Parts: sequence; structure tokens; C-alpha cells
Amino acid sequence: MVNGRNDVTKTHVLAIVGPTGTGKSALAMAVAKRLPIEIVCMDSMQVYRGMDIGTAKPTQWEQREVPHHMLNLLKPTETFSASQYTDQAVPILHEIKARGKLPILVGGTGLYLSALRQGFPLGGAIGSEVIRNKLSAICDEPEGKAHLHAMLARVDELTAKKLHVNDTRRMIRALEVYEVTGKPISQQNAETQDLGFSFLPMGITMDRDELYQRINWRVDHMMLRGFLGEVKSLLEDGVTPQDQPMKGIGYKELVKVLQAGLPETEAVALIKRNTRRYAKRQWTWFKKERDIEWFDISRPNGMETAMGRVERFWEMLVRD
Repeated sequence: MVNGRNDVTKTHVLAIVGPTGTGKSALAMAVAKRLPIEIVCMDSMQVYRGMDIGTAKPTQWEQREVPHHMLNLLKPTETFSASQYTDQAVPILHEIKARGKLPILVGGTGLYLSALRQGFPLGGAIGSEVIRNKLSAICDEPEGKAHLHAMLARVDELTAKKLHVNDTRRMIRALEVYEVTGKPISQQNAETQDLGFSFLPMGITMDRDELYQRINWRVDHMMLRGFLGEVKSLLEDGVTPQDQPMKGIGYKELVKVLQAGLPETEAVALIKRNTRRYAKRQWTWFKKERDIEWFDISRPNGMETAMGRVERFWEMLVRD
């Protein structure tokens, strides 16, 4: 928006974000019944082929009903970064606008949204969700923030001096850049470019206890749908436990069932616990993103309230 009015030179993008399990995809599919949209998935695991159940990938029916983009791009043996995501998603978003439709980003990978909004993926370095999750786990420990800040000071004193000990997101990213590239983020090219977007970021949330119950139910449902068989097929196809996506939540635990004799019930309990912890980290990340409007869909009429906001956004674009 420019001076309260729609900037017609921009591609206006709705971003539906929030923790895993809150109903982001359900909201997007509901919007599709009322407005001309296309969905651009914003999930670091759904880009992989053959990883459908454990990533809660949109079903074949959903993909037939509404065009979905940024799915099934890679073999699970390949790596993928925020910069690669940006390179591929940017032209897709502009093309959707050119078709007269509303592009909607849907997903919980906050780094991808930051990359698109900032115009360059935080230092330009390749991302690693494995490293990011490891650092996030350290942050969750007692005195974890101070530990991260001390780690950063040892490898990038300039950045550490700029960051408060509570700025965990930027500390984690700076450490991630260092581990991936061997160079401090303070030495990376920090220039950004305008990618031609104007965003309306909507955060979907709900009562935390209700979300955790939904996460537990979803993991059970994944197991009933054949999640263990999916992991077994991936391993038989030559994907290894060391490949980046196999270190994701759910996959790493079930690999231990198949290769290390971990009881399935214990693995399921670990998946539920680790998913709940991941949701908590997502909450923390998105709460720090600027300008996100939050909608609690566990409240009465919560979904309709969110739908109403989307419709007002579309009406503004059409009117201008």
C-alpha cells in the first residue's frame, strides 16, 4: 500500500502463515471457493517428491481443485535453500497476477517468507533446516539464548555485538550462515532488491492445547495412512538418513524404527513431541515478523473472520 492506496505496480500477495496444524491449507481451500486464487506452497519439505504423508502435502483432490505451485520439485537426495525457493517462487507469483488471480502463499517455513519480503534470502547463503533445527533446540535449553550468543561471538563478533541475546531468530540465522559457508554473515553481501511484491501476511493461530491435540491426532492419522511405509519406500529407493529431508521431523524417528529397532509406539510419541516443539518455534518466529494480522480460528466464527479479511483484501485490489 502507498499512502493508503493500492500500488498497482506491485504484485499483491496474500500469505497465510502460522504453526503447523493450525489449518492454513483449509483456509486457503475455503478461499478458493469464493475467489480466483492459485496457491504457492511455502514449505521446505513439500518440495520433495515421494514425501507426501509426512509433510501433510495437499492431496491430489486439492491439487486438482486449485492450482498448487512449488510442490514435488526435487528428489529427496537433493538439497534446497531459501535462495532457490525465492528464485523459483518469484516468477510464479507474478505470473499468477498476470492471469488475473490472487497469489496466496501457504505454509509454515518462515525463512521463505522473510526471503520474499526482504528481496534477498538473509545474507544470500544457502539455508539448512537441519542446522536451523539443531540451533533452535539449543535455544530451547536452559540458558540456551546466552549459549547461542556466545557461540556467535566466537565466530562473528561484529554481528554478535549488534544482536541482543533475545534476538534468537537472527542469532540462529547468523550461525546457520557460518556453518554452511564458513564465513560470518557480516561478510556476506547484505544488499537487498525490490522483488515487486506487496504482502498481506495473515497469521493463523488457535488455543495452544487445542493445537497440540490436533498435532497428536494428525500424527496418528499419518501413521494410519502409511507413513512408515512411505519412509521404507524412500530408503529402498536409495534415499539415506543423511539426506537433508530425511532429517525432518517424523522421517528421522521412523528411520530409527526401520534401522535401529526403535519401537514404533516410542517413535510416534517422539514425533508428536518434536512436532509440538516445532510449532512453538514457528509461533516464536512469526510473532517477530512485521505486520502480520493474527486470526484465532478456534474462536467462534474465527474462520469466517479470517475469510472476511481475505475478501476485503481482494475487493480492494479489484476496486483499485
